[in-house]
Amino acid sequence: MTRTALVHSPTKERLLDAAQELMLAKGFAATTVEEICEQAKLTKGSFFHYFESKEELGKVLLERFCNTGDQLHRSLGGTERDPLKRVYHYLDGVIKLSKDSEMRKGCLLGTFAQELCDSHPAIRQQCAKGFGAWAARFGEELAHAKARHAPKASFNPKELAEHLIAIMEGSLILGKAQNNMQAMERNLRHYKRYLQSLFGR
Repeated sequence: MTRTALVHSPTKERLLDAAQELMLAKGFAATTVEEICEQAKLTKGSFFHYFESKEELGKVLLERFCNTGDQLHRSLGGTERDPLKRVYHYLDGVIKLSKDSEMRKGCLLGTFAQELCDSHPAIRQQCAKGFGAWAARFGEELAHAKARHAPKASFNPKELAEHLIAIMEGSLILGKAQNNMQAMERNLRHYKRYLQSLFGR
């Protein structure tokens, strides 16, 4: 069991918060332990009390990000009894989030996937798990909506959920390159219209 599994404290959270801000801005490789400590206003001794290495911090940080994202995605679906209404409620919530300034910072899951999958197998597995959980969650809602409203339609709910992830992550990349994050809102609205055409409503 790693030391990070044993200790939960405000100090560790400060290190994780600092690392997330820096790694979203610069990437994992370009962010040093020294910079993380300076950002958190803590010593390297504090860092190594909680993390054996920067890679271990990366794993813990990604796990925290995915757990937070899971809670957020669950809340976006709302409490509608009709699964299709929950799907559209979710999309409307994501569209609203796309306008938030925090979205400009990017997605840690996507950032790590692009940068580390070829060089850090353990983090690649975490990224695959994170994306898989996201697709499974939204895909389940799509499957319920399909069973109720379009049982004879030929689309695959899980693949349609992965399509949403591709749109969101790709839009973040495009938006950063163009210095214009409106791409995500625009592409999400296209996706919603596509779903409406599939479900006929």
